[in-house]
Amino acid sequence: MAEETALPPAGSFELVIFDFDGVLVDSEVISARMLVAELALHGITVDLAYIARHFLGRSYPVVLAQIRAEFGIDLPEGFEAAYRARLLSAFEAELRVMPGVVPVLERLRVPFCIATSSSEPRLKRSMEIAGLTDHFGARYTTASEVARGKPAPDLFLRAAEKAGVDPAACLVIEDSLPGIRAARAAGMEVWHFRGGSHLDGLDLTAELRLAPKRIFADFSWMPHIAPDLF
Repeated sequence: MAEETALPPAGSFELVIFDFDGVLVDSEVISARMLVAELALHGITVDLAYIARHFLGRSYPVVLAQIRAEFGIDLPEGFEAAYRARLLSAFEAELRVMPGVVPVLERLRVPFCIATSSSEPRLKRSMEIAGLTDHFGARYTTASEVARGKPAPDLFLRAAEKAGVDPAACLVIEDSLPGIRAARAAGMEVWHFRGGSHLDGLDLTAELRLAPKRIFADFSWMPHIAPDLF
């Protein structure tokens, strides 16, 4: 369902910026499951809710810092490469585009792009697996292009800069709390997408102090809640 609140006219948006993992593809539940298993090999026990609350929307260096601070453990050299290799293997077998995304992309009348905390190689391969490469081409911004990751606004500001659009005219679709904070810090409208499997049954009410303008869990809602975009 969508949360109805007063909004500026949807026609004022000149760019739609999509987060990737957990928004365009249902990947976060795969990533979380794999990370739980990998950390367990090093004596670190966490569950999917912990991953969602602390790592969702974060870059890999932030994940390492959180593990070091919380558990006092430095993961060994090579951990990231091994994890990413196993994760991409899982993606090859399991990754799916989020239901309803492709019809939305085909009908949007304003430019759109991706801004993600993922690395460029992982993003490009994930787009290929999910069949999204032709929809976006090279219209993406990754964490490697900015000095600070989410919740800093840098990633979204860079995406707007590359598109030549004022941040105030951007709409961001995000699933993570750091992403919502980053979009708000960038002066952009942000809607919270909650349709990913990783958010099933997870109550983030207490964390959503910087409330997004809309909350929705089904992309088929978008033409109804923002008809001027289509």
